[in-house]
Amino acid sequence: MNDASTQPRARRSAWPLAFVLVALIAAALVALIFLRIENWPARTARDLRAAFIDVAHLQPKIIIKNRVYLEQTAQMAELATVMRKTEVEHEFLHTWAGSTKRVQLHGTFLVKAGFDLHKDFSVDVRPNEIDVRLPAAQILGVEEEKVDVLAYENGYWNRISAEDIESELRVMPQLAREKATQANLTGEAERTLKEQLEQKIKTRQPVQVRFGNPLPEPASAR
Repeated sequence: MNDASTQPRARRSAWPLAFVLVALIAAALVALIFLRIENWPARTARDLRAAFIDVAHLQPKIIIKNRVYLEQTAQMAELATVMRKTEVEHEFLHTWAGSTKRVQLHGTFLVKAGFDLHKDFSVDVRPNEIDVRLPAAQILGVEEEKVDVLAYENGYWNRISAEDIESELRVMPQLAREKATQANLTGEAERTLKEQLEQKIKTRQPVQVRFGNPLPEPASAR
């Protein structure tokens, strides 16, 4: 009789303990979710910073909730993402008093396209997306590899001077720069950096990478 009467009481006494346990579990879950919500911007900023340093040796300006979370710093002055060997030819003709002089040159140059890291690199971390704004790519440098003289013809009294040669040699790098610009080497540099960043940035929000349009200046973080 005693055993039968104590079983209902034991079951009744277990219910409050079960309610307390469920309440504690629920509170723990709520606290965990709250902490994740509070910490996700900082985690995202760290991930973005690591991705930019890995790809561009640059810490961009990171903006969270319209406040600057990290200021921009760079380890280098510029980042070349594309280098292309470019060949150009140029001919100089000059006629004076019926006498013509002619110089023809062929040059090979290494043209570098990329980014000036002193310009603004901004990342706006939003709940629904990551907005990355980068400066437009530019031609960073033109390095001479080789220049050959294809023709060197003096006129009978119209002779080629040292100044003529120096002037024509100065034209060659500019021609290589113009040829690389017409081939949209800067566009290739932008596509290369965009692909590298998208591969490195791992966030739950989609990433939008844009070039040439800086973000409005936000308030500084306090």
